[in-house]
Amino acid sequence: MRILLDECAPRPLKRELADYQVRTVVEMGWSGKKNGELLELMSQEGFTILLTTDQNLRYQQNLQQARVAVVVLVAPSDKLSDLLPLMPDALNVLDTIASGEVIEIGGS
Repeated sequence: MRILLDECAPRPLKRELADYQVRTVVEMGWSGKKNGELLELMSQEGFTILLTTDQNLRYQQNLQQARVAVVVLVAPSDKLSDLLPLMPDALNVLDTIASGEVIEIGGS
């Protein structure tokens, strides 16, 4: 399983995913790519999960066609301090999420 950490998520979140093969959008040289192009590049490079804070992605893209799963962290902000409490739940879904599925972690 290869995980891509979206550019809207703070890069230090990668430390919370030490047991997985994780790259950031910046590390891949994909900064500024639109979501559709990003999902296509992910699929081509063998990524299976996108970890993001973009709550609109599921409404803007055909994730079934993209052949990737998406974990959306829903917090008051994109700050690391707001996202870290969500990581235990996010880690729990990584091994069970299926291609094309979107799981939101956090929120109300």
